[in-house]
Amino acid sequence: MRDMNLIAPLIKPEAVLLDQSFTSKKKLFEHAAEVFARVHGLKASDVFASLFDRERLGSTALGHGIAIPHGRIKGLADASGAFYRLSTPLEFDAPDNQPVRLCFILLVPKDANERHLQILGELAQLFGDEAMRARLLAATTPEELIALLAGWNG
Repeated sequence: MRDMNLIAPLIKPEAVLLDQSFTSKKKLFEHAAEVFARVHGLKASDVFASLFDRERLGSTALGHGIAIPHGRIKGLADASGAFYRLSTPLEFDAPDNQPVRLCFILLVPKDANERHLQILGELAQLFGDEAMRARLLAATTPEELIALLAGWNG
C-alpha cells in the first residue's frame, strides 16, 4: 500500500475553487487557464487551447456530475491540477446527460503518457466512489477538500 495517491500532490489550496459559477465550458476553461497561469506560471493561452482542443475531441465528463478536463502542455515539468466545485451545474455533454458539479482539471507534460493514464485512472476511481463525491460536495474549505483527496486510497 502506498502512502500517498497520485492526485493529492497535484493540487495546491489556491487551485481549489469552491462554489464557482460559469455560463459555459469555455468560460470555465478561461478561468482555469488564468488560475494555472497564476499558480504554476504557465501561459494562460496555452492552457486554454490545450483544454479546449481536448474537449472538442469528446466530452471529458464521466457522468454522476463529474468531469476531468485535461490537456498536455509543452514545457510543463510535472502534472498539476485544479479542482472546481460548481454552484450552478454546468452542461458538459455527459454520457448520462447529468450536468457537472465537480471538475478536476489536469495538465500533464507533453510526453507524460503512462503517468497521465495512471492519474486519470485514479481520478475516475475516486470520483466513482459515491461517498467520496458526497464528501467533496460538502467540504467547506480548500484545505478540507485537499485533505479528502490526500486521504483517499482507492
